[in-house]
Amino acid sequence: MEDDIREAQTGASAGSAEYGAKDIQVLEGLEAVRKRPGMYIGDQSSRGLHHLVYEVVDNAIDEALAGFCDKVDVVMHPDGSVSVKDNGRGIPTEYHEGMGKSAAEVVMTVLHAGGKFDKGAYQVSGGLHGVGVSVVNALSRWLELNIERDGGKYTQRYERGVPTTGLVRVCDSDGRGTEVRFMADDEIFSDMEYSADILKGRLRELAFLNPGVTITFEDRRAEIDGERPRTYHYEGGIRSFVEYLNRGKETAFKPPLYISGSKESTTVEVALQYNDTFIERVFAFANLINTIEGGTHVSGFRTALTRAINDEARRAKLLREKDPNFTGEDLKEGLTAVISIKLLEPQFEGQTKTKLGNGDVKGIVDSIVYEGMKIALEETPEMLKPICDKAIKARQAREAARKARDLVHRGNPMNKLDLPGKLADCSNRDPAESELYIVEGDSAGGSAKQGRDRSFQAILPLRGKILNVEKARLDKILSNDVVRSIVQVLGCGIGDSYNPSRLRYHKIFLMADADVDGAHIRTLLLTLFYRYMPQIIENGHLYVAQPPLFRVQEGKAVSYCYSVKDLKELTAGKDPKRVNIQRYKGLGEMNPGQLWETTMDPGNRIILRVRVEDAILADELFGILMGDAVEPRREFIENHAREVRNLDI
Repeated sequence: MEDDIREAQTGASAGSAEYGAKDIQVLEGLEAVRKRPGMYIGDQSSRGLHHLVYEVVDNAIDEALAGFCDKVDVVMHPDGSVSVKDNGRGIPTEYHEGMGKSAAEVVMTVLHAGGKFDKGAYQVSGGLHGVGVSVVNALSRWLELNIERDGGKYTQRYERGVPTTGLVRVCDSDGRGTEVRFMADDEIFSDMEYSADILKGRLRELAFLNPGVTITFEDRRAEIDGERPRTYHYEGGIRSFVEYLNRGKETAFKPPLYISGSKESTTVEVALQYNDTFIERVFAFANLINTIEGGTHVSGFRTALTRAINDEARRAKLLREKDPNFTGEDLKEGLTAVISIKLLEPQFEGQTKTKLGNGDVKGIVDSIVYEGMKIALEETPEMLKPICDKAIKARQAREAARKARDLVHRGNPMNKLDLPGKLADCSNRDPAESELYIVEGDSAGGSAKQGRDRSFQAILPLRGKILNVEKARLDKILSNDVVRSIVQVLGCGIGDSYNPSRLRYHKIFLMADADVDGAHIRTLLLTLFYRYMPQIIENGHLYVAQPPLFRVQEGKAVSYCYSVKDLKELTAGKDPKRVNIQRYKGLGEMNPGQLWETTMDPGNRIILRVRVEDAILADELFGILMGDAVEPRREFIENHAREVRNLDI
């Protein structure tokens, strides 16, 4: 997304308790926000909707970073509004000389007006876009502001960014803090449904990164059995974060290793632990922003980790003289790490502006982590051997995987003679105009081959069971016939050998039956793409096809329904004797014409693009659903069983 970046605050007097109207500086107005909301919040779909909540929460967390807030309450209300309340200092309420209105109204109605642009109020500011609560106000149908400070309680209401009342002192109060309750504007957003799971994931993340803060979340939209307000508070900070990520896994040592230090106004925290899986999980944050594309802080961490382990392995003679040093790749397997840095002026880059670019940060992180690792490994030598043993096995497996990749990739991937015989390729050679349907079973594959448009649609029927890649190394993964076929057909490589320029299709559809087995196959395929070809998801190439569940015929009129709810609405009030309803148990029950008309015709089909809204939540879900531990999976099923739709029993 082309998003603005939240500017970090600089200055020696940051964190001052003297926070008043003089600290509110005005940079520009709000005129363009409603006309071009995507410039300020990324998009107008679900992601942008949730970003409104993040902006308000980030303001509360900024107060926590400055040392004036330790409690944040987030509530989703039955009317669709959301409220965020903190116990910080409260937005200043006095008259702002330069603007001729209260400082609170300036904050709420002027873009980039706030305490983060002056040296006195905040030193480090969290959050990604930095557009502030004024943009939330502009993009809300209504917003109510309540402030407690200076012995009083104040309130003001806005509609689509325009104040409908003045800032009114309603009563005396010895409390302090700010509460913002807003209703997103349905004239702006195409999706008005908040996901409790997405919000809980971000709030949990913030609680881990701010160990002194208690964050509560309550969903009051519906009465759900067992759904109580959630409280997030982790005294262990990012150490608790790593323990959370490694739930249900065997770890090489306990507790997680924790390293911290400061240099040149940059604070570094790292927690890490190795587990018994074959997947690396490294989550990095800069000023609380999840830098999903990495950056200089991640590079510094990797360099330090590799150097320190090699030095100590040589000293402990776990690496012999003739043995080569471990590489960074050798040390990735089973690594879980959280990196959190706070700096004065972060520079973000990358496609989603979530890659840290500050050049000096690499050396700072490298130095702090290297010294911390050396001390920890010297003081606790029993940590070193399991790390080295795992790295040696990973090196051997990578060599086997390289040989397997060579077999998969031999020849020119654009040459039809090198592709699996089961593939029905398309005639178009332009990847941007070509589609691949990965179809469950030969029967459905046959219908898809007959029903498709051969000019741009290719069909790959799956034969056999795809491996659960969550539980296997890459060498074993590439020995699975189904995985080998998919990798060979896509042509872009897998894992570290992925090359986006060699991807043969820019639209890849997962098409499986609408039953439990189909859902399982789809989940196995999603795990493969998420773990070993995530760039395909990140670049928007992966989709889930949506075949209908029902064919409804009344006389000569034929309709298709994609859910039980759609069916009930369509057949309400109809004479059952005149309506013929066919339930499609599988794709193979549809003839080629029906499959084309409902699922493959670009003019009619319903498709879902696969996106990662929250990397940590996605990682957690794949680990729960596809990992070895049974208890977290049982707990997940029990918590979400009521949300399942279209389940055949």
